[in-house]
Amino acid sequence: MDSQRFRELLEMAGPFASVYFEDSHDTQDAATQLELRWRGLREELVDQGVDESVVADMERAVMDLRPPIGRSGRGVIAGADGVVLNEHLLRPPATQIVRVSELPYLVPVVEHGFEYPNYILVAVDHTGADLTIHVDGRLRSETVDGAGYPVHKAAGAETAGYGDPQLRTDEAARKNVRAVADRVAELVDGTGAEAVFVVGEVRSRSDLLAALPERIADRAVALEVGARHSGHDFDEVQHAIEAELLKRRLAVIDDAAQRFSAEIGRASGLAAEGLGPVCSALRQGAVDTLIIGDIGDATVVADEKLTTLAPNAEVLSEQGEAPAKTLRADEALPMFAIRIGASLIRTDERIAPADGIGAVLRYAPTLH
Repeated sequence: MDSQRFRELLEMAGPFASVYFEDSHDTQDAATQLELRWRGLREELVDQGVDESVVADMERAVMDLRPPIGRSGRGVIAGADGVVLNEHLLRPPATQIVRVSELPYLVPVVEHGFEYPNYILVAVDHTGADLTIHVDGRLRSETVDGAGYPVHKAAGAETAGYGDPQLRTDEAARKNVRAVADRVAELVDGTGAEAVFVVGEVRSRSDLLAALPERIADRAVALEVGARHSGHDFDEVQHAIEAELLKRRLAVIDDAAQRFSAEIGRASGLAAEGLGPVCSALRQGAVDTLIIGDIGDATVVADEKLTTLAPNAEVLSEQGEAPAKTLRADEALPMFAIRIGASLIRTDERIAPADGIGAVLRYAPTLH
């Protein structure tokens, strides 16, 4: 997961309240169930000393977010100044989580959070396309109306000498598709969109994919949703996009796991595992991808300003810093990774790094 989406947390004042719970919307009494769950969460937050104004902000965030489709989880994180993260998760957490601590707890979001890259949704047919541009969490729409007509062969007899009507309609359709392809390419170049999702009837999708420049076609995916004006709804399209993004996410995890295992196996110095080596790599800015496994209740120590961390006080002292804070490793390590721009992934059965923490490195640092 790209850590850039969490960078604003680095500037937020703590303490942080991190809450994860089931937020499924698959029964008739889902709204009532949500209210009951929140009531229990609210009591826990108050018992742990969270300010009433922050709890009120979290309550508004929980109740105002658009309900999910089917089974879902929810993650809400608030700092001293209010809510900084409020989003649905791919699936509910195994158990309800309420944490109040100096740092936010991000692991459930890394594991189950949706990650939306900038993308363009193209609903195409042979007359043009409806485009939805998703950039930095914002949506805007536009329509491309091709200038080629007609695109449908007229019924009835044709007069000889006026040319084959099928040729005219085919060329008009190609002209319209080329106009859509040109506009999609402009938008991708202008927004840096990482994906192009194409919906429409089969021939329209195929023709557009063939008309796109190679650099754009490489990031284009046809979704099996239906024709441009077939009546498919937003939720159907969104579900198809989310399924494709999940496939990509699993591919990223698989790639990181293979790289980690390969570098550990050849002892290249381009991977690290265990609290000590990973802390050292983080201090030196060498971590490219932080791999978070089962860290349990392990802790690390940091200086007063949270600029340096180590597995214990002795190592921190060797770095010339006084051990001022003891922090949960599953909170501190992701935050330090975010600070240096490293990606975050939650490992599964593919790999089991020592101490539940590993990293793929940008270069081979001096590991202490």
